[in-house]
Amino acid sequence: MSIEVGAKLPGKVSGITNFGAFIDLGEGKTGLVHISEVSNGYVKDIHDVLTVGDEVTVKVTSVGDDGKIGLSIRKAQEDAAPKKEFRPRDRGPRPTSKKPFNAPANKGGKQDFDSLMSSFLKDSDDRLSSLKRNTEGKRGGRGGRRN
Repeated sequence: MSIEVGAKLPGKVSGITNFGAFIDLGEGKTGLVHISEVSNGYVKDIHDVLTVGDEVTVKVTSVGDDGKIGLSIRKAQEDAAPKKEFRPRDRGPRPTSKKPFNAPANKGGKQDFDSLMSSFLKDSDDRLSSLKRNTEGKRGGRGGRRN
């Protein structure tokens, strides 16, 4: 039996390390499933997913010139499962409000640009002064507090 990239093969877990699992493919061939190729989710400890003697189906991902065989359980499972087509859910129309984030409520009429700008500048100055007040003495360094 020749092992080719892309082939799905049955195997048996023959050994487990902290970086992956060795799979006995029969006929004296052994391949490695890296821990990242065991499952779709994050695997912290491979012993939680596999044990020695488990029967698994693997997909051959690489065959090195030195005889090393790279395997993937995750890709074998993805090929077996039907592909799900991604369709975003319809969440209705998006809000189209063009009101600035912290603009005052529009009471009784349309505000012009100058009044909006002056209220923004006032709010901005107030926030900057309170920020400076709260961080003034917390800078450290030599000398005392500057005024």
